[in-house]
Amino acid sequence: MTRIAFLDVDGTILEHGSAIAPSTVTAIRQARANGHLVWLCTGRAEGDIHPDVKAIGFDGAISNGGAYATRDGEMVVEHPMRRDDVAAIEGYFAAHGIHYFLQTHEAVFASPGVEPVIREYVRARLAERAAELAAQGIDAPATRSIPRARPLSEIDRDRVAKAVFISPAPDTVAHGAQELGERFHVIPGSIPLPGGSNGEIGLAGVTKGSAILEVLELLGLDATDAIGIGDSWNDVEMFQVVGTPVAMGNAAPELQRLAGRVTTAVLDDGVHNAFAELGLI
Repeated sequence: MTRIAFLDVDGTILEHGSAIAPSTVTAIRQARANGHLVWLCTGRAEGDIHPDVKAIGFDGAISNGGAYATRDGEMVVEHPMRRDDVAAIEGYFAAHGIHYFLQTHEAVFASPGVEPVIREYVRARLAERAAELAAQGIDAPATRSIPRARPLSEIDRDRVAKAVFISPAPDTVAHGAQELGERFHVIPGSIPLPGGSNGEIGLAGVTKGSAILEVLELLGLDATDAIGIGDSWNDVEMFQVVGTPVAMGNAAPELQRLAGRVTTAVLDDGVHNAFAELGLI
């Protein structure tokens, strides 16, 4: 029986800003060779997915947390925000002094001042990871930091899929949800900010889960045969729609409980072990 697996990228395939376990590459390629389908399912813009991840080879990609999806170069899911929705989000950010990214299918666009904050986070995270590996006698792998985002002046606001914010306030996820209202979906992000908060804002109803259902309908497949593997809050709706949700070992305990099934961590053969247990390889 052909099954389909949807894989998050950061924290599932790619260790944040760092490396990919060789077993992950082998498992994905072997599962596809065995006749199963493997799709990316990421919060990133498709144009912002690490090239080493793309090079593994996939049957399709859901991106921007479910706003877009492509298969064989064809757009099969497309739910950009309206311009007035984008204006509402940017107005909220401006009123509260919040740095942010806007994402389209093709790229990421940064507000002034956001990149130094992110680059410092990446620098600190890479240094932390290098120290962890050095303690094990392992040289830190070569890696690229986050791609340089384009300036907001270049964005097409008819193509915006979602916003990612970096706020000096600790409660922006809850405050933003209350201020912006039920038209929007506001969730925590994965960038730890001492004293501040990070999160994502998309359209209500546009999630990884909604995109998975659209893709399954297109492919004529049943959700009960689908697998979803992830580690972040934007994976919750994916866990809710697939027949077999799997949380990574590095996911928050609450997400592990929501999934019900847990594999090992991203660099501890998490994807490989999940695929082996589920019979894909």
